[in-house]
Amino acid sequence: MAISDEMLAIACNLRPDQVSLVPERPEEITTEGGLDVVGGAREIRRAAEVLREAGIVVSVFMDPDLAQLEALSALSVLISGFEINTDAYTRATGEAVAEELRKAAAVATAGAEAGFRVYAGHGLSAANVGGIAALPEIEELNIGHWLVGRASLVGMHEAVTEMLAAMAAARDALA
Repeated sequence: MAISDEMLAIACNLRPDQVSLVPERPEEITTEGGLDVVGGAREIRRAAEVLREAGIVVSVFMDPDLAQLEALSALSVLISGFEINTDAYTRATGEAVAEELRKAAAVATAGAEAGFRVYAGHGLSAANVGGIAALPEIEELNIGHWLVGRASLVGMHEAVTEMLAAMAAARDALA
């Protein structure tokens, strides 16, 4: 959810178990990047305080950048986890794929060591999920768009089966 008074009021009224704070502009179709924790710490703190007071667990959606994680660490009392924005990883080609995966892995490891729950998502599909799914610190993947799109072609059961197989293959390769 966006950090706005309107969204905070909705969340406090509905009281979901968890929310993920994201940067959001009304004209976006989907989130276009991670939350700027470095530049927006004050605003993020205010939102997290309101949400935590309502009994809602808070995470943030952020780019795989150690400076962003360092800024998030100052808010660890209010924020339990973060979702790594995998957009750059999913768009990368050639040697850039390994570099984007390295960034995600570094942030996942440092985040877990700092006590955060680590999630990942954005643009993931059965074809590209492997590298991210293989990161042992990541406990949740957010893959809604691909699943719904694929399900429209093959059905939800088959789409979920394909994704789970791709994720399992990546994890099994580590064993």
